Amino acid sequence: MGAVAAPTDLMARERALLAAGDVVVGIDEVGRGALAGPVCVGVVVLERAVDPPRGLTDSKRLSAGRRRALVEPLLGWAADWRLGSASAEEVDAWGIAAALAVAAGRALDALATRPTHALVDGPWNLLRAPRDVPLGAPTPPPSRADGLAVTPVVKGDLHCASIAAASVLAKVARDDLMVDLASEWPDYGWAANKGYGTPDHLAALRRRGPSPHHRVTWRLPGAAGRAAAPGPTTGSPGARPDRPGRGPSD
Repeated sequence: MGAVAAPTDLMARERALLAAGDVVVGIDEVGRGALAGPVCVGVVVLERAVDPPRGLTDSKRLSAGRRRALVEPLLGWAADWRLGSASAEEVDAWGIAAALAVAAGRALDALATRPTHALVDGPWNLLRAPRDVPLGAPTPPPSRADGLAVTPVVKGDLHCASIAAASVLAKVARDDLMVDLASEWPDYGWAANKGYGTPDHLAALRRRGPSPHHRVTWRLPGAAGRAAAPGPTTGSPGARPDRPGRGPSD
């Protein structure tokens, strides 16, 4: 089946909800499939049906330079926005679904504006992930957003402006974090691969084993022991992206 073209009106769902009196928040994640680094969730709140910045679409369809160019216009367009994350260590402890729910909850809890309806990218409700965790693992924290009304939207980053905006902000911030971590752990190629399982990344794992930023429960090559740091570090395995647009990621 061929690809379905994105609708011309990226605000259709948001406009309907806003007309009904809702405060809308778009939610999207990045980093779910990476082998290293955190998962990051962006949330973007809309209170008025204003057209989004020109060129907005799914962050994966945009060049790094175009994503970065959209950051400031998006921050001016949104009524409120935040980013939340869960570290590789938390992904290992809770599993990816619960870690994503926690990251989303952290972002939503940090908002100054209280949304009433969420548009979430994907076929399932990211906020309602099961909180069952392995015996001995810390319990994932609750979120004030647990009762928020949610509409999952398949390919939402192509069909909803608020979701697309969340995807761009989260992608830029996470990419920047991985570039920063690459300066501390240069062997893994994170400045280019952003923690995903590229051939050079897998080869480095076989040579050195995983770093503290790797998700070791994912059956990584060379995961018998963790690699020693190449030198003094300033980050931490739980480092969280906060603001997109801090440096080059092309």
